[in-house]
Amino acid sequence: MRIVENGAGRTADPYADTDVIDERAPRLNQTVVTLVCGVALMSGWWGLASAMGLQLILGLILGRRWCLPCTLYFEVVQPRLGEGRIEDSRPPRFANILGAAFLAVATALHVGGFHALGWLLIGMVAALAALAATTGFCVGCSLYKVSSRLRGIRPGAARKIDLRDVGATSHGPLVVQFTHPLCTECRLVESRLRADGHEIATVDVSKRRELAHKYN
Repeated sequence: MRIVENGAGRTADPYADTDVIDERAPRLNQTVVTLVCGVALMSGWWGLASAMGLQLILGLILGRRWCLPCTLYFEVVQPRLGEGRIEDSRPPRFANILGAAFLAVATALHVGGFHALGWLLIGMVAALAALAATTGFCVGCSLYKVSSRLRGIRPGAARKIDLRDVGATSHGPLVVQFTHPLCTECRLVESRLRADGHEIATVDVSKRRELAHKYN
C-alpha cells in the first residue's frame, strides 16, 4: 500500500490501494443498499434487489470502478469532503459478500416462487445495511473480526520480548509495537507514542509472521 499524499489530498489511491478504504465509502454503499432494497420492499418489485445484488457482485469481482456507489463516493463526495479515516477493507468487503449472497439467494427464491422467503432475505439485507449506515455498526464487519480472532488474530500484549528478535538494542525504556500495513489504529498509536517521546521498535507482522506467532 502506498501511504503518500497525492494531488487529491489522498493518502491511499482508492482504485490501486484496495487493501484499505476510506471508512466513509462503505457507509455510502450501505446507504444505497438500504434505499434500493427499501424501495424494492415498498414497491413489490424484487428485481430491484436483484440488481443491487448484481452490482455488489460486479464490484467484488471486477473492482471498485465497477461499484457505482464507490465511484460516486471517490469521484464526487471525497474530493469535496476530503479523505476520511483509512481502514482495513477486508471487513466491509466480507459484509458485501454476505449481502450479495443473501440477495442472490433471495433472487433464486423469487424465481422459484418462494416469494415470502425471498422478501424476508431482502428485508434482512435492508435492515442490516440501514443499521450500518445510520449507526456505524456493521454486522458483517463484526463477523469478519470474530472469525479473525477464532483464527488466532487478536490484539494483545506480550509480557516478555527478546530484543534480539526485533533487532533492537536499548538501555532505556523501549516500546515494541507489533503493527501491520492494514492497521490504521496501529499507525495512530505509533504517532501518539512518538509524539510523547517514547523510543519505539516496530515489527511488521506481515513480514515477520514468525514473531507474531511467537509472541501472540
